[in-house]
Amino acid sequence: MARKAPRHDIDETELEVGKPKDWAAGVTGVTVSLRRGLEQMGPGRTVRTLRLLNQREGFDCPGCAWPEAQGHRKLAEFCENGAKAVAEEATKRRVTREFFATHSVAELADKTDYWLGQQGRLTEPMVLRAGASHYEPISWDGALELLASRMRALPSPDDAIFYTSGRTSNEAAFLYQLLVRSFGTNNLPDCSNMCHESSGAALSQTTGIGKGSVSLADIGEADLIIVIGQNPGTNHPRMLSALEEAKRDGARIIAVNPLPEAGLLRFKNPQNVRGVVGKGTQLADEFCQIKLGGDLALFQAIGHLLVSWEQAAPGTIVDEEFVAERTHGFAEYAESVRELDWDRVLAATGMSKEQIVRVARMIADSERTIYCWAMGLTQHKHSVPTITEISNLALLRGMIGKPGAGLCPVRGHSNVQGDRTMGIWEKMPETFLSALETEFGIPVPRKHGYDTVQAINAMRAGEGKVFLGMGGNFVSATPDTDASSAALRSCQLTAHVSTKLNRSHVVHGTEALILPTLGRTERDQQAGGEQFVTVEDSMSAVHASRGRLDPASEQLRSEVSILCGLARELLGADHAVPWGEFEADYDRIRDRIAKVVPGCTDYNAKVRQPDGFVLPHPPRDSREFTGTSTGKANFVVNEFTAPEIPEGRLLLQTLRSHDQYNTTIYGLSDRYRGIEDGRRVVLVNPDDAAAQGVADGQLVDLISEWEDHERRAKGFRVVHYPTAQGCAAAYFPEANALVPLNSVADKSNTPTSKSIVIRLE
Repeated sequence: MARKAPRHDIDETELEVGKPKDWAAGVTGVTVSLRRGLEQMGPGRTVRTLRLLNQREGFDCPGCAWPEAQGHRKLAEFCENGAKAVAEEATKRRVTREFFATHSVAELADKTDYWLGQQGRLTEPMVLRAGASHYEPISWDGALELLASRMRALPSPDDAIFYTSGRTSNEAAFLYQLLVRSFGTNNLPDCSNMCHESSGAALSQTTGIGKGSVSLADIGEADLIIVIGQNPGTNHPRMLSALEEAKRDGARIIAVNPLPEAGLLRFKNPQNVRGVVGKGTQLADEFCQIKLGGDLALFQAIGHLLVSWEQAAPGTIVDEEFVAERTHGFAEYAESVRELDWDRVLAATGMSKEQIVRVARMIADSERTIYCWAMGLTQHKHSVPTITEISNLALLRGMIGKPGAGLCPVRGHSNVQGDRTMGIWEKMPETFLSALETEFGIPVPRKHGYDTVQAINAMRAGEGKVFLGMGGNFVSATPDTDASSAALRSCQLTAHVSTKLNRSHVVHGTEALILPTLGRTERDQQAGGEQFVTVEDSMSAVHASRGRLDPASEQLRSEVSILCGLARELLGADHAVPWGEFEADYDRIRDRIAKVVPGCTDYNAKVRQPDGFVLPHPPRDSREFTGTSTGKANFVVNEFTAPEIPEGRLLLQTLRSHDQYNTTIYGLSDRYRGIEDGRRVVLVNPDDAAAQGVADGQLVDLISEWEDHERRAKGFRVVHYPTAQGCAAAYFPEANALVPLNSVADKSNTPTSKSIVIRLE
């Protein structure tokens, strides 16, 4: 039987630390998946949901954006963390009006994110009146009228902030941006601003499109796969199966990471005999334990070696035809890397010159190379230049637009890429805005809106008075927790479309609304019949998702229904957009997507194909780079840079435990790292701990130092861990308090959550 929600919160005194593992998944992953399902859903519901997860006639995983295979799919087309995500959403636990009557907001604010999330599904709209101590029920009509009235009363539409999480469907995302722009603003910050914005900025500059150029099939055809700043064993576990298949077909893998993560070392696939009773598959042929922020130095050094070898033996390294016909700026790039200060490179990377040369030779010898990366690259001040250096290497070798090769930023949340495709961006291009204007006959604002960091600053300054969050957990996902909390508390009204209780519901404006919505797993019945939605994965494939479970409450509404109801209340019944038609039949939304969104012609027909369809990508499809400033793929010249760490300080990165996805904490077992029953830990190299004068197991405060202001996170246990020397790691959201709000990446404005200078006290 399913277990009741926990009454007690995390007790950090129960934390246990053991030896880290050197392998991922295995039978343990299966047993954990089933146990979490049984605890949250019970046996029958567990079987019913997991057999539909990532299947053609089922629903898309609400976790990561890793793609499904085209054609045959496995019976179990999911990973451990996908099973946990479904268990959290399809749980039998419920948060009712009686729960809110029992627990004041002040009491809930003292609970951890883990406890709040474990209480279960929200069941009806709730309102926190000005000065009240408890949330109380409100009708849907009352909730939408309250939200619309506060928006209409604003001096300017730009005084409202509209945030989006990556779990929003394509249909809801399209309507959300249409509603916001109909209202008169482009204030559409989203979770991309905090994760892969740097990837988009870099790739738009080099290839002309801010998405990766790789398909799942390409991974199986690659000679060499380089996984950089990414922990697939925890964050994208199904990627391990793709890497295992690539290894079986002869590919080599290079892992570049400050931590020796289990998922980068060995994979025990529970769906084959070797993974159950054998040793599994060794993944990384070469593990490069790099210092945080040293990646730009590494790839400049590799570029230096490749250019030097080409100069010594012309025609052996550089793809001369591709470079001459398809690229711009190679001569300037080659000149910039011809001279190299090896002492600076070795200091920045923490690697040996011998290993860097060995890695460069592997790249030189490979005919089909894929570069994969995630937030380990995107959350530094110099993230955009770092990613353009990777692009330089790919262009030099002609590794874009050919099978088994390309650039692969691995997106985190399940539809974060689709949201951007559908128009969730504070600075959408003119072509999109004019198409929207033409299609609907409405004026569309052109002034750029706020991204996430700008939105927080605006709310703190009193320039963002109403906040609406479409999914997500804004205050726990954003940097500088005190500043983000102050921002929401400065609002006149905060409203959140959510499936479960989270921190952002208890860090609120003068008034607050909770608007409960259907999850991916649940049946969506509208006036036009049962509906489905669509999503885009990390590799630009768009496919359908159909919820099959009965909703957790009769009071739940779909995201589409909530948005259409708000639009009618806010914009009036005679508004040019047919909101009622859209709510009744999602095909009508997709008809309009087909006319507005590039690459989505015949959208309704294409998403009904068994595997959906893949959006066009000219660099991948035809080696065309029409989106760049030159009409060709661009080499980029960058200055050498690396983080500077003062004496006696460490460089901290925030990361996930194995038992969480983004801000959703499933449990308290980070078993790959040997950490159980607690979260307030800081992973420190033993030599660094000795230099700092702290012992293994000692409690410390973490103090971040940036400009003239310090930020403190209290009560973290030191864990000796084999991280790169000079570097440390701690979980978010607990360590988000240390990330300075205005310490951001150049060009992308992404918070530098992987480059936090700290001391231990």
